Formats: sequence, C-alpha cells, structure tokens
Amino acid sequence: MPSRRDSSATAAPDKPRRGLLRPLGEWCARHHYVVIVLWLVALGGVHAANSTWGGTYADNFTLPGTQSQKGVDVLDEHAPQLGGQSSTIVLHDSAKPLTDDRSQVDEVVGNLSKLPHVIAVQNPLPSSTQPPPPQPSPSADGPKPSSPLSKDGRIGYITVRWDTNPQALGTSYLDQVDDAVEPLRKADVDVEYGGSLGELARPKANDLLSEAIGFGVAIVVLLIGFGSVIAAGVPLLTALLSVVVGVSCLGLVAAAWTFASVSPTLATMIGIGVGIDYALFLLTRHRQQVMDGADPVVSAGRAVATSGHAIVVSGCTVIVALAGLAVSGVSFISKLGVAAAITVVTAVIGALTLVPALLGLIGGHIDRLRVRKPVAESGAPAAEGGSAAPAVDEAQGTWHRYAQRVERRPWWFLGGGLLVLAVLTVPLFSIQLGHIDDGADPTSYTDRRAYDLITDGFGVGTNGPVTVVVDQSGVPNADRAALADSVQKNLTGVPGSASFSPLQTPGDGDVLLSTVIPAQRPQDAATTDLINHLADDVLPKAVSGTDATGYVTGTTAAQVDFRNIIAERLPLIIAVVVGLAFIIILIVFRGLLVALKAAVLNLLSIGASYGVVVAVFQWGWGGPELGVNGTVPIESYVPMMMFAIIFGLSMDYEVFLLSRVHEAWERTGDSRGSVAHALEITARVITCAALIMVSVFAAFIISTNIVVKMLGLGLAVSVLVDATIVRLLLVPAVMTLLGKSAWWMPHWLDRILPRVQAEGDDSG
Repeated sequence: MPSRRDSSATAAPDKPRRGLLRPLGEWCARHHYVVIVLWLVALGGVHAANSTWGGTYADNFTLPGTQSQKGVDVLDEHAPQLGGQSSTIVLHDSAKPLTDDRSQVDEVVGNLSKLPHVIAVQNPLPSSTQPPPPQPSPSADGPKPSSPLSKDGRIGYITVRWDTNPQALGTSYLDQVDDAVEPLRKADVDVEYGGSLGELARPKANDLLSEAIGFGVAIVVLLIGFGSVIAAGVPLLTALLSVVVGVSCLGLVAAAWTFASVSPTLATMIGIGVGIDYALFLLTRHRQQVMDGADPVVSAGRAVATSGHAIVVSGCTVIVALAGLAVSGVSFISKLGVAAAITVVTAVIGALTLVPALLGLIGGHIDRLRVRKPVAESGAPAAEGGSAAPAVDEAQGTWHRYAQRVERRPWWFLGGGLLVLAVLTVPLFSIQLGHIDDGADPTSYTDRRAYDLITDGFGVGTNGPVTVVVDQSGVPNADRAALADSVQKNLTGVPGSASFSPLQTPGDGDVLLSTVIPAQRPQDAATTDLINHLADDVLPKAVSGTDATGYVTGTTAAQVDFRNIIAERLPLIIAVVVGLAFIIILIVFRGLLVALKAAVLNLLSIGASYGVVVAVFQWGWGGPELGVNGTVPIESYVPMMMFAIIFGLSMDYEVFLLSRVHEAWERTGDSRGSVAHALEITARVITCAALIMVSVFAAFIISTNIVVKMLGLGLAVSVLVDATIVRLLLVPAVMTLLGKSAWWMPHWLDRILPRVQAEGDDSG
C-alpha cells in the first residue's frame, strides 16, 4: 500500500523532534520507588492540609446586575434589618398550640438573636396583648395580613436573617443553632430547619458507596478485558490516588473561594472516570509492547511518548471545555468547572508519572495472576512465553470484520445510529429548566420536613415567598401615597399568586415592601411565570410615571434570575466549547471534515443524553425508582455542566480512535483500511473504558442529592451512547463515506496552524 496520500490531502509533517514525554516515562519507570513514595507523600500531605485548613462548600452565588440582586442592594441600603440571607426554623407542636410554649419560643428567639452573624429574628407568636392576625383566605382579593403562625396555632416559623450564607459558617455554627433551639425540643416541639440552614444541616454527602460500586464494576470489566489481576489493578490504583489528591487540593482552594456543595462529588465523578481511562490507554499500549518483546522500562517510556501524548491532548480538551463555563459570567458555574478541572489535571499527572512507575515496578510480570489467557491489543491471543502477537495490519479479528461490514453498508449504519439518537433526543424539546425545591428531597432531610410542615400549615407557595421592593427614594413625599395605592392595586389579583401582604415602609421609609405568596410550589413553572410577570409587567406598570423603581427579590426570585441567565447564555457556551474543540481536533488531526464530524456527532450524543434526563426526572419515567419524590424540573445549571463535561470526555474516545486511524492513514494512505485497523486495535479498549466510566457515573444515581442523580444519569447515558452508537456506528460510517476527503485541509490553513501530534514520537 502506498505511503503517500493523494494531492488533495495535506502533506505529511516533518518528523517531529523528540519530546519530553518519553524521557519522563522512562525515568519514572526506572525510578519507580522514588515516584511512588513521592505520590504517597503528596497524598498524605495534601490530605492532612485539607483536614486542617480546607474550606467548606456552600451554594452561595450572587448575580450582579439582576433585578433580584438590585432589590437586595436596595434593602441593604434603606432597611438593613431586612437584608442579608434568611432561613426559617419551623416549629410544630402536635399536642397543643405554640402559644402554650410562649416562654420557650421567646427564649429561643433571644438565644438566636445573640448568635454571631444574626441580623434579625422574627418571633412567630403575636404579642401577648394582641390576638394573632387572621389567616387569609387564598381566594380573597386585596392584601392579606401574613402570619408566621398557622390557623390552628400548632405550626409556626421563626425567620432568621444572617449577614452571610449559613452554609459558609460550617457545622460548628450549626451546633450553636442546635443549642439555641434546645429549649423547644425539650418541650417536645418538633424543630426543623429550612432554606440555607436546612442545607447546612443535611447529612454530609458520602460518596464511598458510589465509589465502591464504580470500582467494583471496574474490577470486573478490567479482569474480563485483560485477564490479569495486576493489569486490572494499575488503572484503579492510579485513579484512586489521583482523585484523593485532586479532591484534597480542591478543599484547599475552597478555603479561599466558595465552591458549590456539589463540587467535591462532581470532581470525584470526573476524576475517577478520566483517571481510569487515561491509565487504561497507557496500559494497553505498554502491555502490547511487552508482549512484542520490549523491555518494560523502554516500553513504559514509549507508551508515555505515544498514548501519553494523546492523554495530554485529551486532558487539555476536557479542561478547555470546562473552562468554557466561564462564558456564563456566573462565578457559581465557573467554579464548578474549576472543581472538575482540578481532578482532571491530577488524573493526567497520575497517568504520566504514577502509571509508568507502577509499570516499571511490575516489570515483565504484568500478566501474572491470570484469570484467563491474556489478549493482545489487536484482539489476537498472545502466544505463550511472551512471543509477539500478529502484526496489527494483518489482524482479521471480530472488530476488523465488523468495520468491513460497516464499510459495505455505511448508509445503513449511519441511518440506524441517527434514528436511535433522534428517538432519545425527543424529550429534550419539552425541557423545563428550574430549581428543584426541598419538597423533592428525602424525608430524612430536615429541610424536607420543614417544607412539608410549611405546606400543611400555610400552603405550598409559602415555601417560596417573593419579596416585592419599590425604591421610592426619588419620589416626593406628597406623591408617595398615590404610588403606594398604585402598587397595591397592581399586585391585586395577579395570576399565579395566592396572596400578598400589606405594603410596609421599613427602615428609613424610602422603600415599599410586600411579600407575595405564589399559588404553586417554588419549582413549578407557574411560579417562574409569576416572578417574570411581576418583574417585567406588574411593577413597571405600577411605578410608571414616577421616579420609583420596582424589584422582585428573595431566594425564589434569585433562582428564577439564575435560570433565566443560564437559559440565555447556554447557546453561547455551546458555541464556544464546540468551537474550541473543533480547533483542537483540527490542529491535531489536520482534517477539516474530521473536525466538523467530531463536533456534530458529539452534539448529537449530548442531545440524546439530555433527552433521557428529561424523560426520567421531568416526565417521571423511572424517577420514583431512583428516589425522586414526584417529577422535578431540570436543575438550571445541569445542562450547562453536562455539556462541558460530556463534550470534553467524548474527546477521550475521539482522540484515542482517530489517533489510530490517522496513524494508519499517514502510513498507508488507505482511508477505509485505516478505519478497520483502528477499530480492530481500539474497540475492545474503548468498550472497557466506556463500561467503567458508565459504571462510575451510574453509581452516583444512588446519591440522595437529586442534582448528583441527574449528573450521574446524564453522564452515564452520554458515555454509553458516545462509546457505542457514535464511536462504533456513526464514526466508522461517516469516515467511510468521507473517504480521503476527511483529511483534506486548505494548504493556507495547514501552514498557519501549529503542529501537534495526537500520539507523539516514540523514537529515542
């Protein structure tokens, strides 16, 4: 077969200079004890440092420039006692009215007022000289006097305002709150925490079971795939050490910057997945070379120089995709990307240093402790005694024959794959972004119990009150009464609202304040519509013709603003990430249509995973079986996170497969034969790697955190679709149809782009 491609293809690059990866791999393999000890020291050091100085995680985000944040700023300026962050402490006495517990309630309110960071505390009980205000009828028109005490007097809630998010204060502060409310608990009053305080009181996330399940499945897959206990242990050990180091580093970074509570779980999921994959790619190359008779140390260096180079390219692609989250302009989202990127970095470092060190330590005994006869990379059984397997170009195994079958009927395979993806994508078109409220949490959570008590005592909408703030500082005193009448008139009978409280003028009197209670639960689409209607229509109409400005604020309103920002900027993030990935693939593989194919097919697999998530969580197809209480919207930032992570991870298999196709194409100039050759030597490894990553992600579905469940399911489905339908159906079919044109690139573009090999030079 000729070694030159035709004139329409780009000329082969000059022989690359020897890089640094092969000397690094050989040094680590030769000095394996030093490298392993350094890793263990680093592991112990950063873990101890994290235990001593590591930060806490809190879902604390600000949205500068949004109307909800402007409303908070107005309150901080004119009525600081109503600013800050609020949480509810819900009280329930099943035996008697809470008024019979007045002394304990007053004592608890006093105790809470003395805690650090507390701005104000509202007593739920009316003054002993005044009767409680009447409970409003939801169907009545006009303002309703609000009361934090239920109609039967047995459920009430204390509203506490802090100058910071309670989650950021840690569990030691929660102990102080527990001590403050102890008098009520001693009086047999149920005390539950809602809001941020409730999130702080949730059981600490424990991913050990999920990690154990993922590792257990990985062991089985690796034993079946490689047939050797030692070969199966290298990727698992490397991934474990890399993840522990990465998560500990994340904890140290969290001491300086606040990260979301889901950050360590997300970092663990990604770190384990890519850590095993990267080690597996190196191990596969090294093991084949040892089977072919190479010295283990030299082989480790060659594996790092070739597959290690692909790992660097893949890792950089994942990090670039995660960095694309910064386009959202929301620090909460950007930091989630940083959290995941930290463990990707440690996984790459572990693959390039710890894996060759372990391979050097193992030497030629990688196939000891067999559970079955070892299989060569080409799919042919290795000869006993370490003799070389058949040359890969001569291999005619199962995957080679499968690739030839795809080549004979590419349109059938392409159409079948696209049809499956289209069916899976259908639910995506009904996606509802939102924030999952506490009513979807397990009843073991205190914030869920607080949610249920509030619902029973006051109606479900009281779990998501909306604060209307009107800044009237620029309105003359003589015109303020008319402004108040206009605001009250426009708030009356707003669709989707159950009631609203009479207007107040707290603080310096320059603001009008009212609390609107939605008719539906906080996560309901009707509540989102209500908040948008208040902000876009009702308040502008109420203050028109004056110098006043109206804002809708509070936790629920901020969540709607967050959702609106995400929905608005998601297309931009998709465009940026796809564009960056397209450029990386173009630079590495020097084929315009290859890069375009990679971008389009990855988008299709992501759409399919979105569809599955919508069907399960939003439509309820299997949601209860996963521990979800009813149907829930898709958490607003989940699609954005899924896109960045999935698009980055899909490049693992893209780079690994295309690097072998490109390698054969450079050597033979046979476009169809190159695809068959690449599938023959990579399909088994891609399948093993995908099964492992799917099991790792799917194991997190058992988490009690619904956002983690969504991410676990979405990532598992995406990897499964990407490694089967996309890599094994669509990629071979498309590459066959494109033929030599897949590698075409304009000469002017080829000249200006830097040259980066997918798999580096292994020459010494």
